[in-house]
Amino acid sequence: MAANLLRAGMGLRVYNRSSGPAQALARLGADIAGSTGDLFASCDAVILMLADDAATDAVLGRGESEFASRVRGRLIVNMGTHSPGYSRGLERDVFASGGRFVEAPVSGSRGPAEAGELVAMLAGAPDAVADARPLIAPMCREIIDAGAVPRAMAMKIAVNLYLITSVTALAEATSLAAATGVGLEQFRRVITNGPLGSGVAAAKLGKMVTRDFTPQAAVGDVMKNARLVAEAVRGVEGDAPLLAESLARFECLARRGGASLDMAAILMSYEEEAAAA
Repeated sequence: MAANLLRAGMGLRVYNRSSGPAQALARLGADIAGSTGDLFASCDAVILMLADDAATDAVLGRGESEFASRVRGRLIVNMGTHSPGYSRGLERDVFASGGRFVEAPVSGSRGPAEAGELVAMLAGAPDAVADARPLIAPMCREIIDAGAVPRAMAMKIAVNLYLITSVTALAEATSLAAATGVGLEQFRRVITNGPLGSGVAAAKLGKMVTRDFTPQAAVGDVMKNARLVAEAVRGVEGDAPLLAESLARFECLARRGGASLDMAAILMSYEEEAAAA
């Protein structure tokens, strides 16, 4: 994502908690900040893409004395995935300290990110959203305005429910095709070229057929997102049985050492059931 900003000609200062990724961006022309404090002090807009709530709070210094000075007068664009409640609270704290805040979660894994074809969902005050849009445009194929915080995060949660359960259903269908003697390459062509075809179906079914589970969306990350979805469902007293089944299978796969595999490896949970039967 940062590389696409550099290719678009943006002046970019970067910080990463491990140095390797930052050094790779330096070779593309990025300036490396020595610390988070250094980065905030020298930038009027800061884009965050971090693993979870704790990492985001740590980088911002939230709850510490430096938080106010880091966000005051700055536009904070958070592209990570969090619960709507967390995002609402973060906007409140940033605003109280004199900053502006936009949530901008994205739909898309490693492949779309590298190609600059993510779909971003923006929420925040209209002036802040207008200023954030050109900053993230080089990363995105499409940008959707969702309204006020936390509507973009709520939208991302709903999108993730569809994504996670779709990949589970695809694995279940692939398992059935294999068990009944269907040629998986022919099955892949029918799915990807028919009305159910999509970029996700093509990518994940390709991995299932070739058994290449190199991570684009790792099982561990999918479990984190699935738990956020489950939390949101409980918050509206809803029911998501397909999500519950998917999460149980991903958790089983992780316990067997598969947390770092791509989510397409959920196929293995069906194969293990068939072998046991």
